[in-house]
Amino acid sequence: MELLKKGVILLTIITLIFSLTTYVVAYEENFEDLPQKQEGVQQYQEEPQEHNAEAMQEEYFRAEVLSVRDLESEDDYFEFVQQAEVVITRGDYRGQIFTIENPYLENHHYFNIYLEEDMNVILLGEESNGELTEAYLHDISRDRAIVYLLLIFIILLILIGGWHGVKTIITLLMASIVVLKVMIPALLAGYSPVPVAILSAVITIIPMLLIIGGINSKSLSAIIGTAVGVLVAGGIALAVGRMASLTGFSGEGAQMLAVMDSDLDLQGLLFAGIIIGSLGAVTDVSMSIASAITEIYENNPSLGTKDLISSGLNVGRDIMGTMANTLLLAYVGSTIPLLLLLSAARMPWLRIINMDLIVTEIVRGLAGSIGLIIAIPVTAVFAGIITSFD
Repeated sequence: MELLKKGVILLTIITLIFSLTTYVVAYEENFEDLPQKQEGVQQYQEEPQEHNAEAMQEEYFRAEVLSVRDLESEDDYFEFVQQAEVVITRGDYRGQIFTIENPYLENHHYFNIYLEEDMNVILLGEESNGELTEAYLHDISRDRAIVYLLLIFIILLILIGGWHGVKTIITLLMASIVVLKVMIPALLAGYSPVPVAILSAVITIIPMLLIIGGINSKSLSAIIGTAVGVLVAGGIALAVGRMASLTGFSGEGAQMLAVMDSDLDLQGLLFAGIIIGSLGAVTDVSMSIASAITEIYENNPSLGTKDLISSGLNVGRDIMGTMANTLLLAYVGSTIPLLLLLSAARMPWLRIINMDLIVTEIVRGLAGSIGLIIAIPVTAVFAGIITSFD
């Protein structure tokens, strides 16, 4: 019986993947243009190598400040200039010492780096004939702080979550691998962003939920609810985005891609980002509801399907408000500097509400929230049915 249940679950998962793939291929209008897109991106990837032959001689190096002194600046624009001796700490040029100058201007967004002894910095070096001839201050080394923060995160996961925390770390690594080794290369190869994002999401959520919840009815319900929620979020974003003629050109990264003169589908990348962005919240909601229904049934096996579904919906309604606010506030938070700028400039509301960037963030937040809301009844229904017949 147990083997049969596992077989049914795996068969359902395979069917779900096939259904999602079929839907995406049928829905995406430009899916047949992949060879042309691949050719365009390949041409873009080859051209810069010839154009920027000299730029390839520039490299970045880790270094440590040995000594520093403040000097008067010949330029009245700066408060003073720092002269520092730095030593390269990593790579082929380890131990090589350079003297660099650092113009300083307080409260400036670029020239406000104040060097001190033992500070870790990043140098921009110029190579000539296999030797490092010049080095300039590029920025402060900040990745060490990220490492410390990551270690705190991992330690807390293990201490508080125990084995579940370890499984969470595994799923995070798997998600990172899918994004970096599957999704990004596929997008660079010219494949249509929306199908790539949806399939990457499905590839991510299935092993993630199976590892966290195990191969059981709870995980199956969460997988179905998450898949439907993400699919709805992507479909709504795609439809409304095209209706609103969103360009995908609003973010800094998209603008840089456009400057590179590539054939990447910026509008599609926007929708792909919405799909991946909503994945975490939708997964959280689906797994919470499925777990709640399973727990309720284990404590009271006499409950019928209708009662389990009703209980799941009640739990989902409580979660819905906080998670929807989380999504919306996260997206609004990313545009606070722009909103302040627009308010200070006293721009008319009609102009603000029709700006590509503003509409993009609204669509991003609402589409993700709608997908989250849809995932609640879907998960509750499937969890109630599957659990009661388990």
